Amino acid sequence: MMMTKIQKAMTYMGLGELIVISSLSHSTVVYMNVQMAFLSSLFVILGTSYAYRSMVLKKVDAQEFEDKRDILDEIEDPHELYDGSEINQTPAEDLDLKAIVKEERAKIKTFNASSLKHGAKGAASFFRLLPYAFLVLGFIALENNGLLDVAIYLPSLLLGIIVGSVSAKELF
Repeated sequence: MMMTKIQKAMTYMGLGELIVISSLSHSTVVYMNVQMAFLSSLFVILGTSYAYRSMVLKKVDAQEFEDKRDILDEIEDPHELYDGSEINQTPAEDLDLKAIVKEERAKIKTFNASSLKHGAKGAASFFRLLPYAFLVLGFIALENNGLLDVAIYLPSLLLGIIVGSVSAKELF
């Protein structure tokens, strides 16, 4: 019997929830910390994955992507000195240095309104903001009710991260 991607993702989430529920046998304080940490990190990973995927698909559909060099090439040759293009063999006296400097400055990308818009668009996605709000409000709720145990809460975030990452690979 073949499972769909959604069924696989729900299976992973169910197994994670079973682990969380098993913490109830220890105490309700441990359970509350583990449950809140699990759900918070799970929602953050799934929301971020979905928002990033939809942003990339919109860029691809609009054909607004850049053909960038390989990351290793950028590390080894950040200024494209060895890119294979012809080198100007003109004597230094015949070169217009001001024009060359202007041309090279135009190639440098600076911080502008469009780059700010692009960054804010990705960061302000509803699917990213809502899980982070859940994370912060859940943490505050545990603290205000005297239930927060950071020694339990922080390691429990890892369970949600693992389940969220595996589920996101299946879903998106």
